[in-house]
Amino acid sequence: MNDRAIDYTAVFQALPGAVALLTPELAYADANREFLRVSGRRREQLIGRHVFEVFPDNPADGAASGMRNLEASLRRVLATGEREAMALQRYDVESSERPGEWDERYWSPVNAPVYGPDGTVVLIVHRVEEVTELIRARGRGRGPGGDGARAGSRGRVLEAELYTRARELQELNERLRLAHAREREVALALQEAMLPAGRQVGHHRAAVRYRPAVGALNVCGDWYDLVDLVGGNRIGVSVGDVVGHGLEAAGVMGQLRSALSAASRVAAGPAEALNVLGRYAHVVDGAESATAVTTFIDFDHHIITYSSAGHPPPVLVHTDGRVEFLDRATDPPLDARPTPVPRPQARTAYDSGATLALYTDGLVERRREDIDTGLARLADALARHREADPETLADAVLLELLPPGGATDDTALVIVRL
Repeated sequence: MNDRAIDYTAVFQALPGAVALLTPELAYADANREFLRVSGRRREQLIGRHVFEVFPDNPADGAASGMRNLEASLRRVLATGEREAMALQRYDVESSERPGEWDERYWSPVNAPVYGPDGTVVLIVHRVEEVTELIRARGRGRGPGGDGARAGSRGRVLEAELYTRARELQELNERLRLAHAREREVALALQEAMLPAGRQVGHHRAAVRYRPAVGALNVCGDWYDLVDLVGGNRIGVSVGDVVGHGLEAAGVMGQLRSALSAASRVAAGPAEALNVLGRYAHVVDGAESATAVTTFIDFDHHIITYSSAGHPPPVLVHTDGRVEFLDRATDPPLDARPTPVPRPQARTAYDSGATLALYTDGLVERRREDIDTGLARLADALARHREADPETLADAVLLELLPPGGATDDTALVIVRL
């Protein structure tokens, strides 16, 4: 096979299990021969049609939930990009030859994402194993007579037990998801209350954005801050990222942001501010491996002084379109060293009209992609839109860099016109 390309279409059709490919709109893109066989459908009855148009719930079964459960699973795969194995489902199928007649069927489904080049989910692999005969066999026993009757009785009890436990598992999972959704809403509300609103710092123009992760609890660890500094025409701009999610991450985020904001107002420079923050992080549960970068902008002398604790570098876009990553003062994350040592800091000059961008890794990181690719995308977007005002520029960057359905990690972005 080394000198021949593999015919993956033939492989797909020959798979021993029933497999279909669904689009993000939940329409059939393809189905193998085994899927057509077990579903009792021809290819032309599937391709291009919505899955629940082809396979609705049995209208005669008022408790039918197969369609609702399957749709919830498919949408979670789209939102999270994670594979999901479902509990045993009863999902009756209407006869293609005898409309109105429904066959009682039992299925064990698994749904898995297929990623496109940009890291978004472009297809869902929907694999189903039909276990109807297994369920029925448990109810038939070993044959006529007492032993067979008793075996049949035990089989029916086992069938009912199996199906009941599967339904209970499905309902428990749904309750957990609802509880997680409520926690996510509370955490986002807390995050919004603690982050500073988008505003001008002094008379300088700045835009701030926060975008929570979609369909996941991986939210509320990112933060930003803008403060007026004492002495001269200066401001401090910072962003950071807390490892964790939900209410705990939101609480840690609030503590670290407030501590850095206070330290920046009295520190001689950004490195000293991060030194103070690192010592504080050492006594804050949940602050382990948190990252942050802070910049002190001197508008009178056109100088940016910066220091980073394990965070992606800020981007300075000069007026001529040249892009400079501020990466000459990078150190390990907060609380990474058992004994604190002074952090480095660096300086760079700029001309009036340049643009500074600080961000968190949700903006540039994608699964199975080198981070340099994301940084190059960010640099290109900032350079092309550099003449736009900060608010317009921030929106353009998010539109170009975040996946259409939203990212799986939350994202903070600060744009400052210098």
